[in-house]
Amino acid sequence: MYEADIFMKPTRAYLAILLAFVIPGMAQQPIPAAPHAAHAPATTPAPSPDAIWANLMAGNQRFVAGKPRARALPALRHKLASGQQPHAIILSCSDSRVSPELVFDQSLGDLFVIRTAGNVADPVGLGSIEYAVDHLHSTLLVVLGHQKCGAVAAACSGETMPSPNLEAIVDKINPAVTQAKTYAKPDDLIESAVKENVRQSAKDVLANSEILREAVKGGKLTVIEAEYQFDSGAVVRLNSPASGQN
Repeated sequence: MYEADIFMKPTRAYLAILLAFVIPGMAQQPIPAAPHAAHAPATTPAPSPDAIWANLMAGNQRFVAGKPRARALPALRHKLASGQQPHAIILSCSDSRVSPELVFDQSLGDLFVIRTAGNVADPVGLGSIEYAVDHLHSTLLVVLGHQKCGAVAAACSGETMPSPNLEAIVDKINPAVTQAKTYAKPDDLIESAVKENVRQSAKDVLANSEILREAVKGGKLTVIEAEYQFDSGAVVRLNSPASGQN
C-alpha cells in the first residue's frame, strides 16, 4: 500500500459519513425568522418649530435668571457618540459674549451652530446650514444678532477695512446699513442696523440657497430672526410668526 492510499482512505470514509448523515441533518434545521416589526423601537415624533422655539426661550429665561439646568454631561456625551439630531440651527455672531449654548441654556447635541462676525453666511456657512436641514433634518433656523455688534459698527463707519477678508464681512452688512440710514437717527444707527442686518442675513440665506428656500416652501424649515440684549441677557424675537418666512 502506498503512503498516499493510507491518507486517502480515511478521508474518503469521512466524506461518506458526512454526506450520509451530517449534511442532510443540517438541511433540515429551520431558518431563524426575521425579527417581527412589532419589536422595532418606536420613533418619537419631532417637535414642531413652535415647540422648539418655546424650549429655547424657556432656556433663555433660565439663563437670564442665572438658573441653568444641571446635566449629566459624561452620560450624554456617550449617548451622542452614535449620532446627533439637533432640532435647531443657530446662525449667530462670533462675539465671545454671545454663546448660543449658554444664552439658550442648551447642551451637547441640542444646537447646530454656525458663527461668523456679523452673523452673516458665506458659501461655507450656507453649506453648513444646508447640511443640518438636508441630512440632520433640523426644522428651525434662528438668525441671532446682538446689541453693539462690532461688525455692524464697522459697516456703519464707512471706513475701508484693512484686508479683503474683513471687507467681505462689511460688504455683506452694508445693505442693512443702507436701509437703516433711511429712518434711523445718527445715535440710533448702529442699533437699527443690527436689527436690519438680522433681517438681511435671514433673507440672504434663503436667496442664496435653493435647498433652504424649498425647505421653507415645503414647511420643513422655519426661520426666526432674533436679537440678544447685553443688558438683560434676553433674546428678543424680531419677526412675527405670521411673517413670510414662517
